[in-house]
Parts: sequence; structure tokens; C-alpha cells
Amino acid sequence: MRRLIWLGVVFVLLWSGWWFFASSSMQNGLEAWLAERRAEGWQADVVETRASGYPFFLETTLVGPTLADPDSGVAFAASQLKIEAPAWWPGYVSVAFPQDEMIFASPLVRHTIQAQMALADFRLHPGTALEVEELALRSGAWVLASPQGSLMGAAGLTLSMVQSPDDPRQYTFVLDAPAFEPGQLPRSALRVPDDWPVTFDSFTIAMDVTFDRPFDRTTVEDARPQPRRVNMELAEAQWGALSLRGATMLDVAPGGLLNGDVSLQARNWQDILTLAEASGALPSELRPQLENVLGMLARGSGSPDNIDATLTLRDGRMFIGFIPLGRAPRLVLR
Repeated sequence: MRRLIWLGVVFVLLWSGWWFFASSSMQNGLEAWLAERRAEGWQADVVETRASGYPFFLETTLVGPTLADPDSGVAFAASQLKIEAPAWWPGYVSVAFPQDEMIFASPLVRHTIQAQMALADFRLHPGTALEVEELALRSGAWVLASPQGSLMGAAGLTLSMVQSPDDPRQYTFVLDAPAFEPGQLPRSALRVPDDWPVTFDSFTIAMDVTFDRPFDRTTVEDARPQPRRVNMELAEAQWGALSLRGATMLDVAPGGLLNGDVSLQARNWQDILTLAEASGALPSELRPQLENVLGMLARGSGSPDNIDATLTLRDGRMFIGFIPLGRAPRLVLR
């Protein structure tokens, strides 16, 4: 019995020593990163740093963090950020955001975002390469606003990138914003009628992307992994009578050339063009040309209001059937 007690005491002492070492290393790493940013001319200030979480978690709370990049003019400020990792593997990091307003600013605009229970998860695979297993941002209800009014919001948010267990080069990407709601400013710019639905019925994207290598420490140190295959099972945006759906399977050659098919479905596409033109996203001089092409697709689908077509991308060009549409965009991560 006495031996078990001594073993327990030794284990507690060793674990406590490890916890204090790991906790100090986390805080020192954050302070070193902030010091490096200040040496580069950034504003990188924290009012207070608090350590907690003993015995099972490493928790560091940054009170009043403010970051500003002098080159881009981009700035971020919040009342606090809570960084947490399990003591047995600091490569699983979570960042909890405050529920009061956070500020994102640039030389041209100042935005605020308020989100309920917003949490960012960062999961690294054990090993020297530090492969990314998961990047995810999840929250409850959120609102993005500017001094002139609200821009957008939703009842929740899921934005994730998860590594496949079968192929470390493949990642599943998901974007889902239930009850997505354009704010006062975009509704006014789009001249949306007052009786139009407030929220989208759906706003979601799900796809698998295979890269030339996994995301790991070299992603920051050297160059970004480049996509080699894109399998988008679903991209859907439905707002009242307007509906856009898409799916695709694309191979990506070196240099970003796309080869494959894109399936497109659009309901009441004329109204979509009207909203795009009213917002400035579609120049008025380009609408007749685009309207002619989409009208031809609608007639081929059997309904003047709906489009159901397959777009073929081949060797940097786009086609519908045998009809060329011009150059296709390239897919390159800078």
C-alpha cells in the first residue's frame, strides 16, 4: 500500500512538473511571437496574460489583445482570447472567442463581428512534420456589421477542413451557414423587395480536395500545397424563389489548368442577374452578353426560367457541348 502511495506521489510530482513546463512554454511561445511582430513594426499588445487549466489542460487567456499590421493596415482587437490545449498533446489547440464585439479593420473599412460560442479548433498530427489534421471554425448565431449597418449574419456557422484518414493529401471542406441572412446594407444595395424572405433556405458547400502534398509546417515556411483534384458534391444557395446548385469533378494540372465537368442548376436566373447588376457585381454592359448565353442554356434545358446544364473545362478553355465560352479560370494557391 505504501509503495502505491509513493508511486502516486511521484506521478503527481512528475505530472505537475510537466504541466508547469508545458504551460510556461506555451506562454513563452506566445510572448516570443508577439515580440517578433513588434520587432517587425506591428502593434502587438496584450493587457494581461493568465495561465490556468491545471492539471489536465494548458489554458492561456489573452486579455485585450490588439494586432495591427503596418504593411497591409489590417487590424484585430478583442476583449479576450482563450487558448486551450490538452496537457498530454499541445498540438490540439482550441481558441475561444469572446461573445462581445470583435473588431476587424483595414485602411478602407472597419467591421465588427459578434458571435455566440465561437470556437476555432486546430489539430496537428503528432510528428516532426506537424501535418494538419483539422482546421475548423464553429459558432452559434453571429452578425457581421460596419458603422453604416449590418452586412450579414446567420443562426450558426461551420467552416472546416478535415484530413482524410485514407489519404493525407486529401481534405474535406465544409461551409454551412444555417438561416444565412443578408444584412441591411446588402439588401438595400440589391434593392430587395420588402416582402422577400429575410433568410436563405440553405447556404452550404461540401467538397473533397486532393493536394500535391499535405498541409504541414512547410506550408508556412516554403510554399502552399496545390490542388490536384476537386470533387465538389454540393454547392447550394437558395433564397426565396432564387436557387443556385452546383457539383463538379475537376482534375487540376500543374499551373492550375482545370479539366472536368461542372453541373449547374439555376432557378429564376433572370432575377439573379438583376440582383447582381443592382449590387454592382455584374457590370451593366456585360449583362446582355451573359443574358444571351444563359438564355440559350435555359432554352436547352426546356424552361426559359431555369438552367440545367453541364459546363466542360478542357485545357484552359470552357465549353457547353461543342460551343466555346472562352478561357477558364486557373486554380492556384498563392
